[in-house]
Amino acid sequence: MSTPTPSEMSELRALTERLGDVLRSARLGAWMVDFERGEVLFDRLFLELLGASQDDSLCLPVSGWQALVHPDDATRQHDLWDQCLRGGRERYAIEHRLQRRDGSWLECAFRATVQGRSPQGLAQRLVGSYQECCSSLHRRENLQVAATVFTHAREGISITDPKGTIIDVNHAFTRITGYPREEIIGQNPRILQSGRQSPEFYAAMWKAITQQGHWSGEMWNRRKDGSLFLEVVTISAVRDDNKRLQHYVAVFSDVTQARETEQRLEGLAHFDVLTELPNRVLMFDRLRQCMARCQRRSSYLAVALLDLDGFKAINDRYGHATGDQLLVALARRMAEALREGDTLARIGGDEFVVVMADLEQPQDFSPVVERLLHAASEPVPLGRDTLQVSASIGVTLYPRDAVDAEQLLRHADHAMYQAKQAGKNRLAIFDVAHDAAQASQRQNLQDIRTALERNEFELHYQPKVNLRTGEVVGAEALIRWQHPERGLLAPALFLPAIENHILDTFVGEWVIAKALAQMSRWHAEGLRLKVSVNVGAYQLLGDGFAERLEQLLHTQPDVAPECLELEILESSALADMAKISHLMRRCQAMGVRFALDDFGTGFSSLTYMRRLPAQVIKIDQSFVRGILGDADDIYIVQGVIGLAKAFRREVIAEGVETMEHGDMLLSLGCELAQGYGIARPMPAAAVPEWTRAWRAAHPA
Repeated sequence: MSTPTPSEMSELRALTERLGDVLRSARLGAWMVDFERGEVLFDRLFLELLGASQDDSLCLPVSGWQALVHPDDATRQHDLWDQCLRGGRERYAIEHRLQRRDGSWLECAFRATVQGRSPQGLAQRLVGSYQECCSSLHRRENLQVAATVFTHAREGISITDPKGTIIDVNHAFTRITGYPREEIIGQNPRILQSGRQSPEFYAAMWKAITQQGHWSGEMWNRRKDGSLFLEVVTISAVRDDNKRLQHYVAVFSDVTQARETEQRLEGLAHFDVLTELPNRVLMFDRLRQCMARCQRRSSYLAVALLDLDGFKAINDRYGHATGDQLLVALARRMAEALREGDTLARIGGDEFVVVMADLEQPQDFSPVVERLLHAASEPVPLGRDTLQVSASIGVTLYPRDAVDAEQLLRHADHAMYQAKQAGKNRLAIFDVAHDAAQASQRQNLQDIRTALERNEFELHYQPKVNLRTGEVVGAEALIRWQHPERGLLAPALFLPAIENHILDTFVGEWVIAKALAQMSRWHAEGLRLKVSVNVGAYQLLGDGFAERLEQLLHTQPDVAPECLELEILESSALADMAKISHLMRRCQAMGVRFALDDFGTGFSSLTYMRRLPAQVIKIDQSFVRGILGDADDIYIVQGVIGLAKAFRREVIAEGVETMEHGDMLLSLGCELAQGYGIARPMPAAAVPEWTRAWRAAHPA
């Protein structure tokens, strides 16, 4: 065949362009090799695949083309090309890589046919198509990677046919199971079964493989030498493009040693090393589970904390090794005394905790505790010695004791100490009501302490008047609590909480300091009023009362000490009459006055009047309120007034509800009075205006 003319080559290039346009939509390209000119022609799709500009030439010299071929593919491509050129073959078919402009590799399948040969038999042209592909080369590489992974993986791998016959295993399979490859090929994986898994286990496994295509889990299998091992395994079904089952592949790891290590660590974390009983951590976990079950079933549980009596003496005398043996023996005995499902735990030293759940009645714990007391107190023979201790047990019941797990243990511990104090070798039950009262008291004390810090207290003042002359002779300072949530609280709602507590002293000193400061402000405004303040026994009998009072008086030098009057309840005086009498005289030496409050309600009022140097006697309001209709109250009031005059004391009546009460008191010889019929307690700011109004209505 003759060499094509230039016009024929032009037509051929045009044909190549047209073929390229037609095939491009299918991502096929057209190409041609002109051996005689030493050129390779191609369409614009090839430029696109190479990442070249569309303005680049559609023709490369043969040398330029071959420079693009991947070095690993160059020899094969050159040999095939040479065979077509020299007449060894008529068709050219190959997959190889070409370098893109960005340095990456383009893989294409090239197909072509020889067109024309010279008289010498050399091919003139190759004309054909090409297509980008994920070639067999990639597949071969992937297979090589897969083969490497299969051979060198640390996990055991087995491959079976659809019937379950093993067709291949890797080295790790042989290492883990002990079966050589040549021995296991042709066998069924059932040869490894340990017998630990039930038929239902395998049925569920194959159901997952059939429905989901895979299954993962743990199972026990048996090695060739008969030993068992725990494996974590994934079994997958492999299907072809038509969904036909081809193989099953199992990948597994031997986790026997890891599981044994995990169990040892868990044992250390959850069990006592000496007795092998649950420790504190596991005990709390079980306790919380039991509490949740109690709530669901509306049942009860008991938490018992047991402390051995006399164990320290045994440790000191016989040594810790013998003490440990005793603990082990007693732990075994006490465990035998429990019901099935109860938990006995050692939480440290010689302390044990028992959790008794699912009690139908609260008292159902009693037989178990009795057995525990007996088990702990029985003699224990250890070698040539026989040792004996006993136990003190504290018990609390849930949900009667409706707290969390940690608090339940603290309450049981509290009850155990009560058992110790009561003589040991016995049971004590936690008193929920008493504890609630104590908790409430603690909260009240904290709230009052906070109120002092936040300056939430204030003083109200109830005037005292002379009924005969109309003179305002003073006022009683009465504490109030401006509570941020409950509003203004009267003293009866919070002062009982601090009786016989150090806070009583702090609050009492605050009242005295506040009253002295208020008197100073009133004096500056021209209002001179004496103020009385209630003082409790705890404050009076505390160390340094007189010294502290003197310091408070010095802070207000413009207020004469005679303007301050301290009111003492009869019950306060009863605490230590000699000490209080001495204290009163020290304070009176400073100028401070004293009044006996609620006089007549005590058992020894006459003794108080004789031995206590109070200047004022205050008739209790319970008698004053009844003088309009109760003859006995009239006689009592008359008697108090008579005693006061006999002992040369002033007398004042509290609880004057109406002016009729005032008239009756005047007729009985009592001129000084206070009460709602005169004025209710009022804020300090209201006292000056009230005083002016009273004086205007009652001129001297």
